[in-house]
Amino acid sequence: MSNRTVAAGYTRALLDYAVLRGADRQTLIEISGIAPGELSDPDNRVPLKNCAKLMKAGVSLCGDPAFALRFGETVRTEDLGVALLIAGVAGTVGEARSLVNRNARLIRDDDDDTRSNFLEVVRDLRGAWFQFRGGNDADNQYFVEAGFAWCIRETRKMLEVYFAGRPFLKAIHFIHDQPSYRNEYDRVFAAPLVFASDRNAMLVDEDFLSLPMPGSNPYVAHVLNRHAEVLLQRLENSKTVRGRVEGLLIPSLGTGDISMAAIACKMGVSRQTLFRKLRSEGVTFEKVVDNLRREMAIHYLNEGGTSVSETATLLGFSEPAAFSRAFKRWTGSSPRRASGRL
Repeated sequence: MSNRTVAAGYTRALLDYAVLRGADRQTLIEISGIAPGELSDPDNRVPLKNCAKLMKAGVSLCGDPAFALRFGETVRTEDLGVALLIAGVAGTVGEARSLVNRNARLIRDDDDDTRSNFLEVVRDLRGAWFQFRGGNDADNQYFVEAGFAWCIRETRKMLEVYFAGRPFLKAIHFIHDQPSYRNEYDRVFAAPLVFASDRNAMLVDEDFLSLPMPGSNPYVAHVLNRHAEVLLQRLENSKTVRGRVEGLLIPSLGTGDISMAAIACKMGVSRQTLFRKLRSEGVTFEKVVDNLRREMAIHYLNEGGTSVSETATLLGFSEPAAFSRAFKRWTGSSPRRASGRL
């Protein structure tokens, strides 16, 4: 679990839910080891081990063994990241599954990169099994509970028109043993349950995959897919020192200290060590900051609909004029022309 990550948006939603249920925010942060600054950008990445500590702390401090189930029942899809938002605007259930698999590393990043079939379909005489390959670790029960509770809730909400009150679930299997709060499982899932199984999976009718998604929107799907591609590339880049530096810079550009010494401190290395590591990759710290600002400026202006003044602030420029000079150096054009605001 040590090198795996999850989206900061998910982690922040989990933290907020635990606080809503009565846990102390500062205590949760201290137990989990999560730096609050890591949660400022929902697309940032947080180590899975820290998120797991947060989940367990929520269970303990809220005094609720079914905490994860209830979190999955209530968490908003937009807080779970772009990979699952895309699924909601796909053409069919089968297409939604394909999109989840394509962007699965944004849900949970594994170093072995085995998430290409994160949501596998296995057919037998009973129907089609939606088998979840992620989250099968013995100590990952809470994430499985939260994930299934969210998935079943959203599926019922989106596809209820096709079932007219009939249950679409034929069975649900869990790898973990039956918990003491089995009655909450019955309430949340309202389907035959099997524990200590060889899979985390739900059984549905064969024709389930061909059902149209009521929220299908090709344009929104296209926009979200482009954003997911950027995030996947950023995730891949994070394997380098430069990528790690960029990940720490992004939430701090507008409000925090983005000096080389500050970033080195966050990475747990000296300023000189960071200098040498970046040089070995053929870049300097100043170049990383400049390139990152350029990329984010173009994104904010062309796709984010952000004004020139707002973009200057988000990127840490002291005034719009300084940002305009930098943008012209980067692109040869003014930021107002680039954003279409002439």
